Amino acid sequence: MAGDDGPAVTKKGNSKTSKNSKESSKESTLKQKSPAEFFAENKNIAGFDNPGKSLYTTVRELVENALDSSESISELPEVEVTIEEIGKSKFNSMIGLIDRERVDTQLYDDYETDKAREKRLVKEARASEIQAKNLASGKKNKEPGVSKVLKARGEASYYKVTCKDNGKGMPHDDIPNMFGRVLSGTKYGLKQTRGKFGLGAKMALIWSKMSTGLPIEISSSMKSQNYVTFCRLDIDIHRNIPHIHLHEKKPNKEKWHGAEIQVVIEGNWTTYRSKILHYMRQMAVITPYAQFLFRFISETPEKNVTVKFTRRTDVMPPIPVETKHHPSSVDLLLIKRLVTDTSKKTLLQFLQNEFVNINRNLAARLIGEMGPDFSPGMAVKSVTSQQMVRIHQLFRQAKFDDPSGDCLSPAGEYNLRLGIIKELHPDMVATHSGSAQVFEGHPFIVEAGVSVGGRDVKQGINIFRFANRIPLLFEQGGDVVTRTALKRINWNSYKINQTQDKIGVFVSIVSTKIPFKGTGKEYIGDDISEIATAVKSAIQQCCIQLKSKIVKRLQAREQQERKRSLSRYIPDATGAVYEVLKQMTEEHTNKRKRYKEEETAMLEKVSKHIITKETLKEKLAEHVEQVDYEMALEYATQSGVSEEPRENIYLQQLNPNHSKFIDLHSPTFVFRLML
Repeated sequence: MAGDDGPAVTKKGNSKTSKNSKESSKESTLKQKSPAEFFAENKNIAGFDNPGKSLYTTVRELVENALDSSESISELPEVEVTIEEIGKSKFNSMIGLIDRERVDTQLYDDYETDKAREKRLVKEARASEIQAKNLASGKKNKEPGVSKVLKARGEASYYKVTCKDNGKGMPHDDIPNMFGRVLSGTKYGLKQTRGKFGLGAKMALIWSKMSTGLPIEISSSMKSQNYVTFCRLDIDIHRNIPHIHLHEKKPNKEKWHGAEIQVVIEGNWTTYRSKILHYMRQMAVITPYAQFLFRFISETPEKNVTVKFTRRTDVMPPIPVETKHHPSSVDLLLIKRLVTDTSKKTLLQFLQNEFVNINRNLAARLIGEMGPDFSPGMAVKSVTSQQMVRIHQLFRQAKFDDPSGDCLSPAGEYNLRLGIIKELHPDMVATHSGSAQVFEGHPFIVEAGVSVGGRDVKQGINIFRFANRIPLLFEQGGDVVTRTALKRINWNSYKINQTQDKIGVFVSIVSTKIPFKGTGKEYIGDDISEIATAVKSAIQQCCIQLKSKIVKRLQAREQQERKRSLSRYIPDATGAVYEVLKQMTEEHTNKRKRYKEEETAMLEKVSKHIITKETLKEKLAEHVEQVDYEMALEYATQSGVSEEPRENIYLQQLNPNHSKFIDLHSPTFVFRLML
């Protein structure tokens, strides 16, 4: 028995060892994920947190791509966005699935028991009774709440999103990779771009594949191209390559250029309706030179939405240009990549041509500071890893001129003001565009606008944030603009009531690198002092302009109040004055009192009824009207475009013997009137 036990135990132990080694082998196997697979598993990073947010992000990505495409060829953008609701039956027919009635109703998540139904009906009846009582007593009813009928977790809502533009279009052969290969595109490089991740419509395609399984459809044509490319494709997520269903050319009879993208995704219009419309409205504010047509097509026609944001100007900002890296903004990895990719031969040429603000003289001084192992003529490809570290250390310690903002493309004060006026119709608006400033070697420009009053603006402070000319709608609380407007501006000192006035605060920041915070890149942190200071200064400059307008408006209002007060007392004043004149006339007639010659002449007019109570009343009324006219003229003059104090204009004496014209002189111009 003992002899039998030994081998048995050994066999069992060998079995365990073998099993553990297999598990260990499986765990140690290296696995790789494609970029498409990574973003599919972490879709919240790109703004696809849930169906509603995914619908919003899809619209945003397509609209921003459309604007970039039009602006790249200096074409005034015309963007059409359509969201079409797709019912379950229509969606099933699109994918070739036959509708099936429920058999086992208790199997579904929205199944309602008799007890739960009875409880819900009682609650609804009680609510209806309360509303009827309130209506009878004249009390205001609350908005009826949404009936809490259960909805199955698997019962999704589907939408077909279409975006059409008049941009430059896309080359026929590049379309599959532009949409079906993640982290490939034309926007990579150091320049101001609207995109946050470089994903664009690719993430919408990934979401479409995850939620509906349907491909994306692209129509595109470039200028002077006699054909339209049509491509239907989806993406192989595991291999990060496009899967082409159809790729063909069609005749371009209408000579159209641009792109039309259509994708079917799961979404939630109900919860994100306001966000999508708010996004379109803010986009119209920051791009008043663009024309937007937005349509939502529902299965029930009364829920359809059509909004057109018309173009207000044809003045477009300059196209952002790609720039070189500033020495203080590069890291060691970037230096290695620049050394690998450069076409320059020597270290001197490399420093001089691959970075901004390094001329030949400064490049030679930097090389001399690096040590004896460096020389201007050494081959840049021969630079070792240790030497790259030395270059990086010197870049961080040396002093360089700040980069200029010539590569940036802000909206401009003119466009920002027009956009605010066009969409909000405020009572007053002021704008300010700051000069280019720098943080961590990257240039940035802050533009701001502050409005008072307007349409669809709530009381208090309403924040409108833009980064590289795109609206930021989420995570507003931690943003530098929000914190500055709420905590660092003393609104009362500018005659603005922070709680009662309708205040709009618009801040647009453009840069080659927007310092977003958080995975969703929806807000700019408050921890960069250069940006926080620039934002505060820009808002204050707007407030100073508004204060001047508000003070003048208050003065005009006070003058009008004085005029009304004077008009109110005209009857009493004329009656009192006339009684005094009558008494003086009687004294003069009875020779009880002697008056001066001028006074005597006036009293004679009273006695002859030339001056009566009515004539006094008319004269006083005329005087008040004259004062009111002068005040109105002064106010109209002061409320013009220029806020500088008005100067007198002098009319030169006309001498017909010497000239046949009149000069109107002011401190700033001379206007000559020819006779």
